[in-house]
Amino acid sequence: MDNARRKPTIIEALIPVILLVASIFYAVFFVKADAHIPLLLGAVYATLLGIYRLGYTWDDIEKGILKSIDGSMQASITFLTVGLIIGTWILSGTVPAMIYYGLKVLSPKIFLVASCIMCSVVSLATGSSWTTVGTIGIALMGIGGVLGVPLPIVAGSIISGAYFGDKMSPLSDTTNLAPAMAGTTLFEHIKHMVYTTVPSMLISLILYGFLSMKYSGSSLDPSSITKLTDALSSSFNISLALLIPPIAVIVMVVMKKPAIPVLIIGAVLGGVFAAIFQGATFGDIISAAHYGYYSETGIEVIDNLLTNGGLDNMMWTLSLMLCAMVLGGVLDTVGVLEVIANGILKFSRGVAGLIGSTVISCIAVCFMTGDQYLGIVIPGKMYKPAYEKMRLHPKNLSRCLEDSGTLISPLVPWSSCGAYMSTMLGVSTFAYLPFTFLCLLNPIISILYGITGFSIEKLPEEVAEAVM
Repeated sequence: MDNARRKPTIIEALIPVILLVASIFYAVFFVKADAHIPLLLGAVYATLLGIYRLGYTWDDIEKGILKSIDGSMQASITFLTVGLIIGTWILSGTVPAMIYYGLKVLSPKIFLVASCIMCSVVSLATGSSWTTVGTIGIALMGIGGVLGVPLPIVAGSIISGAYFGDKMSPLSDTTNLAPAMAGTTLFEHIKHMVYTTVPSMLISLILYGFLSMKYSGSSLDPSSITKLTDALSSSFNISLALLIPPIAVIVMVVMKKPAIPVLIIGAVLGGVFAAIFQGATFGDIISAAHYGYYSETGIEVIDNLLTNGGLDNMMWTLSLMLCAMVLGGVLDTVGVLEVIANGILKFSRGVAGLIGSTVISCIAVCFMTGDQYLGIVIPGKMYKPAYEKMRLHPKNLSRCLEDSGTLISPLVPWSSCGAYMSTMLGVSTFAYLPFTFLCLLNPIISILYGITGFSIEKLPEEVAEAVM
């Protein structure tokens, strides 16, 4: 073996990627497994390539893996803190209060607009589009059916709202994953997404408003919503004061305080409010923070919605992230990502080409692998050096990853997200796809911003020099 290190050829670089995709496809579709082990197998393929073809040693690769994992530690701590905050906020009644008051916005004259907004509120509170769709979404589908609104349109409004909240919530796993891949902070990422996500949401609400006019003559039977609000108010002491923890977190974010201390303070406030408003003991608070909150109202929709949070419930995403970091460290060390990225970048020109290539690559990975996490992880690792070379702030990359990788996933029928949404709402993916306005508009707006340069932020000169 020639010990002189060299870059892989484009064919050599594509081999571990093709084997990775094949492994994921087989695991997900044939044995119904998660992507964790295929990610590690991809790391094995790349390691063999690096050692036996490219002249790298195991020490080289191990250092690359450890460097990659080290770069994800802030995000890992954030993941764990998010688990704490969800558990304590549910126990305190903060999340139930947000859901309770969110349910009050329903109006028969603007049903589609209201359902989209309500799902946004619930998803912002829980950080989970799946939880929102699997609980409130199911109730809204029933109400929409009674009103005579076509179910694919109802499903589209629910998914748009759920993914808006999921995308913008600091409690969401993908919202934490994207900045970890790009190398920026959680709250910088969220603030930068406002430029693309809010306009997409406003246009979506206008379109849902036009569609709602056609069905505004129907009257809404409030019994389904009343059942949910009654269950919440009977299980928790609902009060506007319970909104203080999220308001406090938002204020601290606006004041640009560090993300992890802010979230820890939010979790502590959740524990204090749980003791004050719900009479929770110290043991109850510790249990909710560690194992999550388990709802036992007897109403399945409420119990599914509020059984959430805790450190333990974050471990699946954390383990996936660590597996991805192992894979990314190996691919980066042996030059696979650089060679593939350079190959793609040959066909793109300037900032517009880079942004467009990122969005298209995220969508392609989602369709190839059927996994939204890989739609963020793989392009994130591939394009990070290119953004650095163009001296673009990493939050531009993290925004692109979520504008496309997160939002396209429910539109892929064979992805876990698309299959889940279709099953829960009882509507095929291709039936609701034309009405998921947010998911369709957001990638387009992201590309338009790349073309016009609007909101594309450069790194300060001294920071760019340090990065390079």
